[in-house]
Order: sequence, then structure tokens, then C-alpha cells
Amino acid sequence: MPDTAGSENQKPDEVARLRVLAHDLSNSLEAILQATYLLQQAKIEGDGRRWVELIDSSSQEAIRINREIRKALRSLSAE
Repeated sequence: MPDTAGSENQKPDEVARLRVLAHDLSNSLEAILQATYLLQQAKIEGDGRRWVELIDSSSQEAIRINREIRKALRSLSAE
């Protein structure tokens, strides 16, 4: 029979660790966004421009996903 009391005690620690990781991911994504912004200001054309746009849209999506993760973690913390 699984020790549910033990797993309940671990839950806050796991949520806290995931919140730290989500925060660290936010910092990394912010650096990518800043670099993308600077690239967008450069006179890059053709394929290079498409790559910059792909980086921008993908990083925006990653930020959205990270916000959802953080929202779910806040919900778990409230339980």
C-alpha cells in the first residue's frame, strides 16, 4: 500500500522546485526575447528574417506555455 502521507509531504517541495524552474525558464526566455528584438532592429533580409520571425513566434509561445505552467503551480500551491 503506497504511503500517501509521504507523497503529500513531498507535494509542496515538488511544487516549489517546479516554480523555481519556471522562474528560471522565464529568465532564459526573456534573454531570447531581448536578443530577438535586437535582431529585428537589424537589417536582416530573406531567410535570415524568417528565422528571426520563427524565433520570435516560438519564444512568445514558450512564454505563453510557461505562464500556464506557473498558473497551474499556483493552483496546486493553494490546495
